[in-house]
Amino acid sequence: MKRCGWVTNDLIYIDYHDHEWGRPTHDDQTLFEMLSLEGAQAGLSWITILKRRENYRAAFDNFVPEKVAQYDDEKVDELLHNDGIIRNRRKIESVITNARVFLDIQREVGSFNDYIWQFVGGEPVLNNWAEHADVPSSTKASEQMSKGLKKHGFKFVGPTICYAFMQATGMVNDHTQDCFLGGKSYG
Repeated sequence: MKRCGWVTNDLIYIDYHDHEWGRPTHDDQTLFEMLSLEGAQAGLSWITILKRRENYRAAFDNFVPEKVAQYDDEKVDELLHNDGIIRNRRKIESVITNARVFLDIQREVGSFNDYIWQFVGGEPVLNNWAEHADVPSSTKASEQMSKGLKKHGFKFVGPTICYAFMQATGMVNDHTQDCFLGGKSYG
């Protein structure tokens, strides 16, 4: 079975590609988790984070934003000693900051889902790239998302991170034409 060019033979990668990547996600908590993990990935490979995903879930209370928003300096110190996650102070603190801003957006808009999906007009963008090399690292939509999130106070949400988030949550479907999932709409 042919898959997108970025997928290795690692079973965790295959499972992620086949069952999650590019499929529309509308659950606020899952959206918060994916935004947090994409931020943690900055400067690293996605497989590095994916292999630590369960550790991240345990360390960050399953990414329940109400819990994460309450973290204090003592919790940050605890996380800095957790060898199951990437122990980068700025990245750890960004998850906490982002949880607080996430909750602000929920109060303001009603759901983070409604806020974030506006950047693609509420519908998944089904791309039709010939091969992995054709897939951009950012787009006008991810640049707009980045600006919007930063304006609210989010951290680690540059255009490239936002585009990876859009791919991960199915806001865009970038499965290539030669992939068995290419051209499929999950809307």
